[in-house]
Amino acid sequence: MAKNDTLKTASVLAFERKLDPSDALLYASHWDKRQDEQQWQPVEVREKSVRGTISNRLKAKDQDPAKLDAQIENPNLQTVDVATLPHDADTLVARFTLRVLAGAGTPSACNNAEYQAKLEQAVAEYKQAQGFGELAHRYANNLANGRFLWRNRMGAEQVEVSIRQLAQGKATKEWTFDALSLSLRAFEDTAELKELAGVIDSALAGEQHLLLEVVAYVRMGSGQEVFPSQELILDRGRGDKSKTLYHVSEIAGIHSQKLGNAIRTIDTWYPNENDEDLGPIAVEPYGSVTTQGKAYRQPKQKADFYSLLDNWMIKDQVPSKENQHFVMATLIRGGVFGEAG
Repeated sequence: MAKNDTLKTASVLAFERKLDPSDALLYASHWDKRQDEQQWQPVEVREKSVRGTISNRLKAKDQDPAKLDAQIENPNLQTVDVATLPHDADTLVARFTLRVLAGAGTPSACNNAEYQAKLEQAVAEYKQAQGFGELAHRYANNLANGRFLWRNRMGAEQVEVSIRQLAQGKATKEWTFDALSLSLRAFEDTAELKELAGVIDSALAGEQHLLLEVVAYVRMGSGQEVFPSQELILDRGRGDKSKTLYHVSEIAGIHSQKLGNAIRTIDTWYPNENDEDLGPIAVEPYGSVTTQGKAYRQPKQKADFYSLLDNWMIKDQVPSKENQHFVMATLIRGGVFGEAG
């Protein structure tokens, strides 16, 4: 098809997220009694003051032995938040809910009717040709394998994830997964995963309402430290804590944004020039991986979300099947994508 010279990217273009998790609250239990909610105890955040030693890398001028000895005489005092299991509980319980909404690809705000019509046509063609099955399959894997537990999953002896489909406050279906048997680097295909992916697919397509309750049981060991989200404190005064943990009504929690990042860690379609075995990364417009300080979808390669979307809408250059999945996953992620004036 020829390039449409009259169509321009909308200056106001916004999408609401279609995977909407709540915060996760953390509880303590015993593995043998993990199904009994009456036995759950809230995991509390408490303060701890420690006396650390100088361990940071020194500048060349400070490597003189006398200067180093003088610094070591001054203790590195810190007050931090910490969360642990009680000594009579060996299992962490993390619980949250996830709404899956219809209308993927339909903007919540768009000030260009012609652009919106073209976008809706492209989304309809994607749904007809591809459907949401591949994306739903990957989202289902990230729920089942417990990726959303982040550091709490590492070193755990056992991890069980129970996912319930709720309707009018009651569970209508339930799936149980051995999370450690599922890979974090590949997307597996079992009968239970297919069934879970099917209901997510139907919800994204607008065929049903979907609310999931996700409960993860993590056998870590009595008294072991657990890892809620850490708060970002922008205005630090002198004497403040050096680490502040997130809690809701005195119960330790994991941010909904952190859960969402884990669920959408499905992008294996990014360019990988060095053939590094990175596995999936989170769906982000530029393929940003903050832990590595790198963007895997560079505009120079025309692999970023904006280049792909503009080529698709403005230049009628339909992306590859894989990049169509990426564009749709970014629209499901939500965000403000208008062209700056």
